[in-house]
Amino acid sequence: MKSFLLPSCLVLALSALACGTALAAAPVKTSGGMLVNQDGMTLYTFDNDAAGSGKSACNGPCATLWPPVMAEADAKPEGDMTIVTRDDGARQWAYKGKPVYLYKSDMKPGDATGDNFRNIWHVVKP
Repeated sequence: MKSFLLPSCLVLALSALACGTALAAAPVKTSGGMLVNQDGMTLYTFDNDAAGSGKSACNGPCATLWPPVMAEADAKPEGDMTIVTRDDGARQWAYKGKPVYLYKSDMKPGDATGDNFRNIWHVVKP
């Protein structure tokens, strides 16, 4: 009988699938020198958010134009990505302590039409 050694990451992935759980992907990645979500949409920070405050200053109509990048209830901070709690109790991803957002007018992956909007919204560059 032959035995095969599987790479540990494959073993973990197969174990997670067998148990009915999914492995959480990192919430962001780098593309074109900027941070994007898993769909390739550009992430932004807002100058009115204080790094490390644990809060977002973009709520109500602001959050309609600049949708927050939400974190699942069981999400855990990873590296430079942390989690803040919004005014409504929801959880939002933050990069180096600053909440991150999408821009409603970005239509396709790679769009960065919100960069320097009103000189207070900026593309996140790692």
